[in-house]
Amino acid sequence: MLNGMTTVSTREDSAEPAEIAGQAARPTGPRRRLALAALITRFGSGLYLTIAALFFTRTLGFGAMRVGVVLTVAGLAGVLASLPAGRAADRYGIKRVSAVLLCGQTAATAVLAFCTAFWAFAVVMCVTTALDRAAGAVRQAMYAQAFEPETRVADRAYVRAVTNAAIGLGAAAAALALQADSRVVYQAVIVVDAVSYLGVVALLPGVVLREPSRAGGGAGVASRPSERVRVSRRYQAVAALNAVLMIQFALTEVGLPLWLLDDTRAPRVLVSGLLIVNTALVVVLQVRAARGVHGIASAARALRVGGVVLGVSCVVTACAKGLSPVAATVVLLGAGVLLTVGEVLTQAGGWALSYDLADERAVGAYQGVFNAGVAAGAMVGPVVVTQTALRHGLAGWVVLGAVFAGAGMLSGVVVDGD
Repeated sequence: MLNGMTTVSTREDSAEPAEIAGQAARPTGPRRRLALAALITRFGSGLYLTIAALFFTRTLGFGAMRVGVVLTVAGLAGVLASLPAGRAADRYGIKRVSAVLLCGQTAATAVLAFCTAFWAFAVVMCVTTALDRAAGAVRQAMYAQAFEPETRVADRAYVRAVTNAAIGLGAAAAALALQADSRVVYQAVIVVDAVSYLGVVALLPGVVLREPSRAGGGAGVASRPSERVRVSRRYQAVAALNAVLMIQFALTEVGLPLWLLDDTRAPRVLVSGLLIVNTALVVVLQVRAARGVHGIASAARALRVGGVVLGVSCVVTACAKGLSPVAATVVLLGAGVLLTVGEVLTQAGGWALSYDLADERAVGAYQGVFNAGVAAGAMVGPVVVTQTALRHGLAGWVVLGAVFAGAGMLSGVVVDGD
């Protein structure tokens, strides 16, 4: 047992997978309410993400390079914000802190729509990203306390499926704004995104949270909210390895599109097709993938398998270079499917470990650490992908694939090394 480790068994939970899946499939108050919250905010996110780059670079004229620098700095702000947000949730209450952060997101996002000076854009973008990541950490703590332990991974998967569907709907609706191509319309879209956070604030009072379990307190867990929590080394190691796996999202957003456009003969329209395939498959597969994760051992297995599948997807992607347009299309679609399978497996495994290895009396602090890792992976992902796969071709893709496979395998070693 590592120093500061809470006592957690690595055996499977006693409930049968079919029983757990059945429980998760039955409508429950928390799941319905939190899924509705995800639907509201992520529809707004889909609107925003579709028009943001165009609005900031072309409409406001800030330039892609400067916007990229701001987004990187903002990503760092998001990493740093996750830790204190989680601790604040433990001390002041999950729903209270969540409401404050959501109101802050409303204000900051609305201001972002009307920034005309670059320095103002940079400051507000850092604030909005910090609030977004902080709210994410608190939201994960809320999931841990709102969902029953036996079904929370499946419930979390359901919420993520709704999330992806909502983002897709928002992106589709944003096509109207792109067609209008007007500053006023873009500003209206961002304001709609801002207002969506208030919709979630209205839902929070109806979310019922369980009392934290008194079991598994162990060393490092504060007995009073004012005491500083020491998150176990094993949990920190799992969070770090999960952060490496989170680089996968840069493949979907940066790696596959740029590789397709610059290094293959596949049709350009496939860039959109790959995103559609990814979104649709996550909606279909995420809940199914979560049904196989019902304990610490199965969660570690999901990370191992998911990491290897991500690694294979990298190698398959590299093989598209030099092929005919039809062959390259088939290969890239196959890589996209593999990437999505790896995604849903690593997500399910990561959620389970983030919940089951944490002490529920300090769930905010633990989720703050885990989500800081998620934010770090998102921040460095584009740089890692461009400097490996896109810069060095086949060799870079193989190295990147080995990193994913290695992180997945190591996560199992860390979890088993109690």
